Amino acid sequence: MTLQILISTLDKGIERVPAMLLQRHENIGYLISWQHSDDKEIAFPDELRRDDVVVHDLTGRGLSRNRNNCIEHATADLCLIADDDCRYTHEQLQAVIDTFEDNPNIDIATFQYSGEGDNKYYPAQTADLSSFPKGYYVSSIEVAFRRESVQGKVWFNENFGLGTEPFLCGEENLFIQDALSLGLKCQFYPITIVHDQQPLEFLNRSMDIGTLMAHGADLQIFHRGTKYMRALLKAWRLRRDEKVPFFYGLRHIIKGINYMKHHPEMLKNRASRE
Repeated sequence: MTLQILISTLDKGIERVPAMLLQRHENIGYLISWQHSDDKEIAFPDELRRDDVVVHDLTGRGLSRNRNNCIEHATADLCLIADDDCRYTHEQLQAVIDTFEDNPNIDIATFQYSGEGDNKYYPAQTADLSSFPKGYYVSSIEVAFRRESVQGKVWFNENFGLGTEPFLCGEENLFIQDALSLGLKCQFYPITIVHDQQPLEFLNRSMDIGTLMAHGADLQIFHRGTKYMRALLKAWRLRRDEKVPFFYGLRHIIKGINYMKHHPEMLKNRASRE
């Protein structure tokens, strides 16, 4: 069974990608979607000129759009979503392959990552994502899937994610929910498969208006009947855990609810690129 690491990078981020590469392995390859936001010339790293590395260029911005470009061009049996500052070991990548070989009914698997300053909650045991464990959310770099189950069927919603407005996150949850709606089997496994090198100040986006509005959009999409009660609870938790001022957080969460309420077209065809 082959595994392809799907790396999304933007502009000079391509210079970080060589540090991700491990020694060649017959079952492991790398697919890079190199997004260009302007016309500046950026030198292509010679270290990436390997027969196990494939590069596809993409103009414009939007992380979800970049990830979709990876999915569109993937060729391996299994795919693992990555950023340009992820670090792996062969043992970690083999754990991804082993998980799918040991669980032939699984279409999408999510795992754990380690990173500086991260305090993310993970369930202690394997969990079915048709019912999300309380307090758990999916990060893109934890997601692996069978290519034939996902390619041409499930896409990241390009109205959500870094580089888009007004929602800076939330694309992972929509991705999993779209997969579930198509009958795909999605499961979490408590196995650490990647180290994320992002600096702590980049990871902590809890104060960003686009992040807070994305929380509101999520409530409007998935918890319509209890959205305002949940908005209060979310604002309180952000105040407690992330030191986001309560009324500041609540105001922008509700702003996200209202925006999503008046723009339902943002969900149209989110399980396809048509």
